[in-house]
Amino acid sequence: MAPNVLTIGSTAPDFALPDVAGGEVVRLSNLEPSRALLVLFLCRHCPYVKRVEGGIAELARDYEGSGLAIVAIGPNDPEAYPEDAPDSLAQQAAEAGFTFPYLFDATQQIARAYTAMCTPDPFLFDAERRLVYRGQLDGARPSNDISVTCDDLRAAIDAVLEGRPVPRDQLPAVGCSIKWRPGNEPA
Repeated sequence: MAPNVLTIGSTAPDFALPDVAGGEVVRLSNLEPSRALLVLFLCRHCPYVKRVEGGIAELARDYEGSGLAIVAIGPNDPEAYPEDAPDSLAQQAAEAGFTFPYLFDATQQIARAYTAMCTPDPFLFDAERRLVYRGQLDGARPSNDISVTCDDLRAAIDAVLEGRPVPRDQLPAVGCSIKWRPGNEPA
């Protein structure tokens, strides 16, 4: 039996999580109204995230003022992966130049609600907070020399911002699996 996954057209699950850069709680409902919302599941230790974090920071800068809201969520178990603890994620955000909130999911309930499977795992929602894209950033991997452009994700963002449909033919995100606490793995 296939695991339940957040499918295209699903509503964004609500969240209220602390920002790693100061502890302020950020809620889905408190994000500024936007024509698009990007929720990224990230971490610090994963080579896939390390490979693309500069491209993610550039994407955020490129879309400032465009109607795109961005939030990242760190879902991993920091006891098993200390690099993914909130203080370390705050350092990652500063070093990478992230200009968006980076939240920490201590209970992993939000990662489960979104059915996040890996880092990086992007979820793009339209103005009604309906999922329109759940796919790869681009073809860059730690094992290749493909430039990090986030082109696949950018095409989806552009479609939403321009009021066009996002193609449903989407390549899945590729990265490190979510590091679940023992006994907390999704069924």
